[in-house]
Amino acid sequence: MLEEDLSAVEGVGPSTAKKLINAGYPTIEAIAVTPPREIMEKTDIGFNTILKIQEAARKMVQVDFKTAQEAYKKRQAMQKCTTGSKKLNEILGGGIETQALTEFIGEYASGKTQICVTLSVMAQLPKEKGGLGGNVAFIDTEGTFMPERVYQIASGLGLDPAETAKNIFIARAYNSEHQCLLIDKLFTLCKEESVKLVVVDSMISHFRGEYMGRETLSDRQQKLNKYLHKLTRLAEGYNLAIILTNQVQSNPAAFFGDPNKPAGGNIMAHACTHRIYLRKGGKGSRIAKVIDSPYLPEATARFIISEQGIKDLPDGTTEEEEPAEE
Repeated sequence: MLEEDLSAVEGVGPSTAKKLINAGYPTIEAIAVTPPREIMEKTDIGFNTILKIQEAARKMVQVDFKTAQEAYKKRQAMQKCTTGSKKLNEILGGGIETQALTEFIGEYASGKTQICVTLSVMAQLPKEKGGLGGNVAFIDTEGTFMPERVYQIASGLGLDPAETAKNIFIARAYNSEHQCLLIDKLFTLCKEESVKLVVVDSMISHFRGEYMGRETLSDRQQKLNKYLHKLTRLAEGYNLAIILTNQVQSNPAAFFGDPNKPAGGNIMAHACTHRIYLRKGGKGSRIAKVIDSPYLPEATARFIISEQGIKDLPDGTTEEEEPAEE
């Protein structure tokens, strides 16, 4: 919802609406269901004023029950963004969807950042060509974003590289506090710059590095949970797609099966709508597997990373045969 929509709530003027949006409460629904003390800490609005605003907000929206039909109608506004690979699109139900958090999990060099950069180009395509017709916000926490790759992918797709790069707003997060501050700023940036895709690569990196030991685990998970929910509100409030990447942690005691599991525990698992596990295949291919989703079945897809970004296996390559590395 836009600033003028929030201003329709009794007690909310233009300046108050701006404070609420900047603090991460872009919709009337978000204001209605958020703990009042949290809003007060983020906006410096008086506690009693917030209680009155919330009471007015609850009268305007249905915050208890609604029919499945109403929920279905809301889902009709959802859009899908192509990944560049038909096989990957297939297991994702048509592509990366808006109003959702899609998580790509994998060890280093499994293709997480390459997918993020490819999607940063694809999202700018018009809707009739599989894009979202909007700009991109990219939070880089590991220093792996390379603008040269944007130019390379755009050129390979026949797009104007300079124009494509100009529509990607990149921010380097140097610690978890900085990362959280950047997420808060997304509520303003996404509205002002017509952002339709947000990427956080990776969500967990700084939290793992700064919160060491069991005694800090509770604080880490609470903070992580808080900002994952903010991203959910952002996705739903602005009907945009959010991509998160996640690292893996290894169990050296595992003798059978994959010793790796997603980092972040249950907090990450519950917050993300779709979870995709990536791993290396033979001779330069990558394998993506849907491991959790509300409606997508477990399925796998193979793809390669090329100059044009993410692509299907070359024609004539069977599932048993691995493509030559490009």
